[in-house]
Amino acid sequence: MAVLPTKHIVIVTLFLLCFISTSSQGRNLSMKNVPQPPNLANEKGKEMVARKEEVPDSEELENGGGNLEAQIETLLNVEKQMRQAGDVAGTRKAVTDILQLCFDAGAWKIMNDQIVLISKRRGQLKQAVQAMVQQAMQYIDQTPDLDTKIELIKTLNSVSAGKVIPALNLSASSNKDFKYLLYFSTFYTILQIYVEIERARLIKKLAKIKEEQGQIAEAADLMQEIAVETFGAMAKTEKIAFILEQVRLCLDRQDYVRAQILSRKISPRVFEADTSKEKKKPKEGESIVEEAPADIPSLLELKRIYYQLMIRYYSHSNDYLEICRCYKSIYEIPFVKEDPIQWIPVLRKICWYLVLSPHDPMQSSLLNSTLEDKNLSEIPHFRTLLKQLVTMEVIQWTDLWNTFKDEFENEKNMVDGSLGEKAAEDLKLRNILVVSKYYSRITLKRLADLLCLTFQEAEKHLSDMVVSKALVAKIDRPMGVVCFQTAKDSNDILNSWATNLEKLLDLVEKSCHQIHKETMVHKAALRV
Repeated sequence: MAVLPTKHIVIVTLFLLCFISTSSQGRNLSMKNVPQPPNLANEKGKEMVARKEEVPDSEELENGGGNLEAQIETLLNVEKQMRQAGDVAGTRKAVTDILQLCFDAGAWKIMNDQIVLISKRRGQLKQAVQAMVQQAMQYIDQTPDLDTKIELIKTLNSVSAGKVIPALNLSASSNKDFKYLLYFSTFYTILQIYVEIERARLIKKLAKIKEEQGQIAEAADLMQEIAVETFGAMAKTEKIAFILEQVRLCLDRQDYVRAQILSRKISPRVFEADTSKEKKKPKEGESIVEEAPADIPSLLELKRIYYQLMIRYYSHSNDYLEICRCYKSIYEIPFVKEDPIQWIPVLRKICWYLVLSPHDPMQSSLLNSTLEDKNLSEIPHFRTLLKQLVTMEVIQWTDLWNTFKDEFENEKNMVDGSLGEKAAEDLKLRNILVVSKYYSRITLKRLADLLCLTFQEAEKHLSDMVVSKALVAKIDRPMGVVCFQTAKDSNDILNSWATNLEKLLDLVEKSCHQIHKETMVHKAALRV
């Protein structure tokens, strides 16, 4: 059996002592073995009742006169008595009365000092800390100026973030030392999970202030510190709203990689939950889920916000098919589909992005489902546009642009967003994909005529598509010929030859069989 070094034993001993001091909830642990009288419990209960009766209210202290520091000192003594007696209600009341006194007196600096002092008291009850943080959060919007508001938020954030690990004279020279230190610090951190929801709301308020000051990067960094998906007591809608705020700040910061990572924390299936069902009562042992604040949107509104943010993300990479799917999801929201003012702009964008999307099975499925929509009859121009896409045929760009130019220009000025500057160019490239499916070789002059472009523009667009791997093609510039066939290696060529020979032999065998059959029929007729 391995023996731990002395410094490791010291760490484990400190860990156990902290655990005992915390779980005791402030009760005095006497080291003397004093025999207890039989009726001690009744006497202790009477003493606690007497102490509760002696607890002064904040109004009585104000009416009784005296300065603020004396009143706070009186309540601190009461808080100590209640805490040592393990009286949760009394400790909570004493703590909240101290904050109320500071608020009524307008002493914000003293309030911050008292919050830190009370939270660091030995054996402090977690219910008292939770009540103190919750009450102080109600005063945030009533602060006289912005600096005071930020200072109060930072004070509450430091309290709700957890205690600070004491300084240990340990060298981090080995991995074992680091593991013990990490485990020890983790113990101190999890002590404050009972105010994790309050800390998330405080960080959100502070990030909003930073954003209003133009410090978007700092606001995004603050929001990323909180992982609300692990909070069991937070309401589902509040979790989703918090993560969406993280995604929005990352998009404002143009950090698209982190925005994608955060957006994957939300499954689109969560928006399909039936909110009309009654909530089940939590079983014994399960955590009680708190109600979401009044300013949190409903689940369907959060669904709309989620897909609007995803549209911003996919617009960065010009992924038209995914943008179309996002608009399709917004279009299917009940309150959007019932209001023509809301669904007509969304349906118009679905049609445009279907036109811009490359042809594939998903695009074809969305195209057919959109054509079957009865609401499309309200915008007949777009029905005509989509019908031209059902069949893979070359569309004359000049005629198409003359017909839908006004519609396309109006789309940029709509409140719901614009199609983007690149969309008009991408609309011309659809014909190149159509041509590549019907032609194996074509001259650049003929390709330019089909695309209604000049020789140089056609060559440039074709080269861009090849570079982006949207198309496989080779250009013979001296001959002016474009080849859309992919290069085959020797194995593929031999396999194609073998397949062709097999088909040829099958045809020969079938032909011989038919000839033999006809010969036998005619011979039988001649004999008769």
